[in-house]
Amino acid sequence: MTDFKPVLALHGGAGTISRAKMTPEREAAYHAGLMTALTAGRVVLAAGGTALDAVTATVMALEDDPLFNAGRGAVLTSAATQEMDAAIMDGRDRRAGAVAGIFGPRNPVLAARAVMERTEHVMLAGEGANAFCREVGLEIMGPDYFLTPARQDALRRELERRASGAGDDGDAARKHGTVGAVALDRYGHLAAATSTGGMTAKMPGRVGDSPVIGAGTFADDATCAVSATGHGEYFIRYAVGHEIDARMRWAGQGLIEAASGIVTEIAPLGGSGGLVAVDRKGNIAVPFNSEGMYRAFMTADGEMHTGIF
Repeated sequence: MTDFKPVLALHGGAGTISRAKMTPEREAAYHAGLMTALTAGRVVLAAGGTALDAVTATVMALEDDPLFNAGRGAVLTSAATQEMDAAIMDGRDRRAGAVAGIFGPRNPVLAARAVMERTEHVMLAGEGANAFCREVGLEIMGPDYFLTPARQDALRRELERRASGAGDDGDAARKHGTVGAVALDRYGHLAAATSTGGMTAKMPGRVGDSPVIGAGTFADDATCAVSATGHGEYFIRYAVGHEIDARMRWAGQGLIEAASGIVTEIAPLGGSGGLVAVDRKGNIAVPFNSEGMYRAFMTADGEMHTGIF
């Protein structure tokens, strides 16, 4: 059946996005990056492509844009290294693939998809995952491609802040650098994909919610597709993606009520952030409890929107 009207939503991270620090030029650059990624997914859907292909194309565009904390714009660990995580999930049958702690593949989302499509596993991590990416022929880039001056400056500032003995300055943006997309295609199928460089100055080896199926990434045609961005430890502990599915499946809640509910509930616990979600009816939810969330979406009537605050 092909009488569904495609929809698409994406995020480019959430957190303390200060209006005071946002110059008109930088704001315009973010809106342009969001629209470029949204267009990449829209083109796939308009051509009759699948939700899986649409979220892949969308996330690849965000990974290629150094403004966002994924792929080329990945942040640095406390050891000044880069470790990237990604996941993808197909709502048709709950097939899923994920990678954690990888470095080298230009597009970590393609690594996650390769795990889903070319292995019997769901998640590969570290050197084993890196070796797999090389074996299947993914495009591999060197350190000069991924390392940006902005991320080096961010690490320096954070390490200086810690060395000074200062407490947490409330800059939640360090904990929310993620990109992701969710889509409904013309066939009524859902898919979700998420990719991240993690948290600035995180411990090497730390893995957040992005590659954890049922936490930062989830899709099931019966309910919804979800991609989250936030303080990953809380999104894991509260199984945010699965929680939205459960509220829809067992409590009879609609998408917006279920998605907004959990995002609101985890805020006072320390779970700042947000998510994008779609359901099979074409409803879109983009709740966040932080100051802002880079986001964009295409409605069933084809209208395209971008937002930051």
